[in-house]
Amino acid sequence: MEAHAYRGYCLENVADQSVVVLISGAEPTWEKMFLLDHRVADPTDQAALAAAGRALTERYELAGVLTWTEWYLVPVARLARQLGLPTTAPEALQGCRNKHTSRTLFARHGVPSALSLNVRTQQEAADAAALISYPVVLKPAAHAASMGVIRVDTADELPTAYAFAAQTAGHGVESTQVLVEEYLEGPEASVECVTYQGQTTVVAVTRKTVGMPPLFEELAHVVDANDPLLAAVAPVAVAALDAVGVTDGVSHVEIRIVDGRPRLIEVNARIAGDMIGHLVHLATGVDLARAAADIACGVLPDLTPTRSQAAAIRLIYPAYSGTLTERRLDAELTERTDWLERVTFHRDAGDTLVLPPDGDMFSARIGYLITTGPNAEVAQNRSTEAYGHLSIQVTPA
Repeated sequence: MEAHAYRGYCLENVADQSVVVLISGAEPTWEKMFLLDHRVADPTDQAALAAAGRALTERYELAGVLTWTEWYLVPVARLARQLGLPTTAPEALQGCRNKHTSRTLFARHGVPSALSLNVRTQQEAADAAALISYPVVLKPAAHAASMGVIRVDTADELPTAYAFAAQTAGHGVESTQVLVEEYLEGPEASVECVTYQGQTTVVAVTRKTVGMPPLFEELAHVVDANDPLLAAVAPVAVAALDAVGVTDGVSHVEIRIVDGRPRLIEVNARIAGDMIGHLVHLATGVDLARAAADIACGVLPDLTPTRSQAAAIRLIYPAYSGTLTERRLDAELTERTDWLERVTFHRDAGDTLVLPPDGDMFSARIGYLITTGPNAEVAQNRSTEAYGHLSIQVTPA
């Protein structure tokens, strides 16, 4: 799944008002048109990242450094600290990356969360599940994008579920352990926040649609500038960021609404994925990518709303795994509508698609479409209408 499809708008928005140099793990391709210069280095290799950073500081006066990639948060914060540039403390970001640490901090600071136990073996997982009571959720302590996260309804399901979660957890950097957590019953949302020098502004709330049970694959999102949920979730999101120690940057705080009250799932100390930052821009006019760059440079970001509408994204998945043979949207729809903001395909005919649990979002998604409207209901209805004009053909595996 190409980064350009989901993060291209971030680099484009930042480069529109700043001069950008890049450190990336591979030679840039689509990024080059937005760059003054670059260095190739593995961002997860602290020594290589530091060397690349020093090389760039010898040529340019760097004002800030940032990443919107989950796995690079801690090493990039360490680089910023080495270069004397603004950043949330790397130790705080390690706490965000390790969900067990986050849960501990939420409990210590009285932030409503889920009962959670850290386990190292299948037997420990079974004991924890029995203590918490089914249904429970198993998840890697340090991963992202809902990968390896699975609901378990009975003790008989636990061995298979533990193997699934542990396989993903084994690739974690901050932790390779698994969490067994209370299942939070209720609609899922995320709170998009901007923190500057310890003060957090809640910009928007994203309503999320998840599916493919017992997994939690994200299928759609909608942002409404006038969402009444915003007032209810804002204090909890701010408290969560304070608890984990985020002082600077854009954050994506995930919650569930349980019996009308917000409960924390996790804090992601970076711009949300799945084009949510772009949805926020379409709905409110607030540019989260630009805000992240400003904060990285020690500049107060402009968070003044300039729009008041809604925007929705529908993520395109096949009905079953196999070989993609066709993917297109009826041209007639794009010609007669002004609310279809974009349709993006990042898989081509001939590509193999593998749905979870055998695959993940990277192996399964075909693309996405984005629609706008005066409110969430209209934007979502238009998303459904546009989805009905898609032609997706897959030959089963």
